[in-house]
Amino acid sequence: MTAASSRIDQRLVLASASPRRLDLLTQVALAPDAIDPAAIDETPLPGELPARHALRLAEEKARSVACRHADAFVLGADTVVACGRRILPKALDPATARRALALLSGRRHRVHGGIALAMPDGRIVSRRVETAVLFKRLEAREIEDYIASGEWQGKAGGYAIQGLAARFVRGVIGSYSNVVGLPLFETVNLLAGHGFARARRLPPAAS
Repeated sequence: MTAASSRIDQRLVLASASPRRLDLLTQVALAPDAIDPAAIDETPLPGELPARHALRLAEEKARSVACRHADAFVLGADTVVACGRRILPKALDPATARRALALLSGRRHRVHGGIALAMPDGRIVSRRVETAVLFKRLEAREIEDYIASGEWQGKAGGYAIQGLAARFVRGVIGSYSNVVGLPLFETVNLLAGHGFARARRLPPAAS
């Protein structure tokens, strides 16, 4: 196989079922060729800090899916919302979301994004991105209205910055797309820097 044909045949697999990550990759013309969610235990290890937790999970997701896709580039990602050293869980019920929003109210918190790329030659490279998000002080009624919206379901930290929760955000320092679910600048550069040809050039404009 020639070098040119090998570039044409490159495949990108997203090791996540997150519709937000799919949308973000599609936004920058890097829609994956396949989606194969990783099934791993996402429980933090004892004493594990938020930044390390995000990076470890991204690497484990990429590694666990890569074995099913020989010769593909496999992208794993994880998003961790943290208040200090405390990792906030994904909100799976109203009580968890309510506690998270009450904790974040009027405070600055960190969103740690881990991205990992398993390459066709078996190597795994990874990056971590940190974004600071400042919330306004939330009134009880605002929290209850947000809970009633249902938007918090399955979201790290109990909120989606790209939705109704944008009302609560006074400021963002760093990558906005990282808070949504995937740091695009770093992801594109990770792919481009390790030989994924589609990440190196913009596609032609649609006619």
